[in-house]
Amino acid sequence: MGIMMDRKVEFSTLVRAHPEQVFDAIATAEGLDGWFTHGAAVDSKAGGQILFRWKNHGLNNYSGENGGPITEARRPHRFVFQWKADSGLYMTTVEIDFTPVNSGTAVHLVEYGYEDSPVGTQDFLNRVSGWAQALTLMKFYVEHGVTY
Repeated sequence: MGIMMDRKVEFSTLVRAHPEQVFDAIATAEGLDGWFTHGAAVDSKAGGQILFRWKNHGLNNYSGENGGPITEARRPHRFVFQWKADSGLYMTTVEIDFTPVNSGTAVHLVEYGYEDSPVGTQDFLNRVSGWAQALTLMKFYVEHGVTY
């Protein structure tokens, strides 16, 4: 099985808040637990680890964990980590850039490293829908204080 280098999840969104606030919503345990996880752990530095934990999350009451190494953490500009694909069979890389703009922060997320296989295709599709929902939840949390 190879890796499909041209298959990337890619999203951009505007969050009407300072880059530090947006970075902290994604790159700290307190921030993640406000809108996405329950009991996250983040050692927000290159060489640190990120651990996402969910307990009875969403409509399917999902409980589980995922995480991996943090390869870059430059607050409030860039956050990069690896974690398992939904199948749990291999790791993908998530790169998130935070750029100040007049009306807030432009968030640009790219995730790549999907296997060239039917399982890899399903992992990719799961993350496309997952990140679309997650970035919307993060935006509402940062802009309006809406928690899950």
